Amino acid sequence: MSADYQRLIAHLRDYKRAAIAFSGGVDSSLLLAAAKDALGDEVLALIGVSPTLPQRELREAQALCDTLKVRYQLVQTAEMDDPHYRANSDRRCYYCKKYLYQAFLQAARNHDYSTVLEGSNRDDLSDYRPGMEALRELGIRSPFVELNIGKEQIRQMARERGLTVWDKPAAACLASRIPYGEPIDAEKLARIERAEDSLHDLGFRQVRARDHGGLVRIEAAPEDLPKLLDPAKREAVVTAMKSAGYLYVSLDLQGYRRGAMNEALPPAENDEPK
Repeated sequence: MSADYQRLIAHLRDYKRAAIAFSGGVDSSLLLAAAKDALGDEVLALIGVSPTLPQRELREAQALCDTLKVRYQLVQTAEMDDPHYRANSDRRCYYCKKYLYQAFLQAARNHDYSTVLEGSNRDDLSDYRPGMEALRELGIRSPFVELNIGKEQIRQMARERGLTVWDKPAAACLASRIPYGEPIDAEKLARIERAEDSLHDLGFRQVRARDHGGLVRIEAAPEDLPKLLDPAKREAVVTAMKSAGYLYVSLDLQGYRRGAMNEALPPAENDEPK
């Protein structure tokens, strides 16, 4: 294995035992696999469950835990009960992470784990992420940040480790599809999930269904834009989006880009639009 992976293993061994915040994405998957390699059976995966997590992602996360032979616990989170979270201000991510990791800490303590690790990496620090503040307040550790490891290094290590998710597109909670200031509710989240499930089934891997009330704004990888304009595929997409609950269907000609909803924030909060 690479020098980066050996450095990660050595770092994780210092924890002796650890609970891992696990979403099934490439970052947390590599962290979980490395923790398993470093700590053996002294690892517990914690999977947060709420209306903001697509069921597709939940199933994939559970399957990977089974593949790695890592114990896991499903942890119900209560951010939807908080009016501050539902109001969907630009601090939404802070409230979400606070609820999520408080629940993770309690679940970890119930199993006699004192340390919770999560998979943020060096590149995440360049985007607007108020949730990182909640992690610091709660004492959650971020090994990739501590070791100055970025996304491309993570993908390369995940590939070397044999993880099938090494090239999995970036994902984010369903609430991130709703513009800041528009309230979050279960109906909107379910509508977004239906739309994105349909887009995935139609062959689009890196895609977002941005929810603008009765209008869905589809962001797809730039290389997939021609496919979306093919008459037969376009008709299938329109039909699927209307079945999901949208009245109008639009295509964002910029394509998918990370943190697109942050583009509406003032420059002080969004120095580098993604």
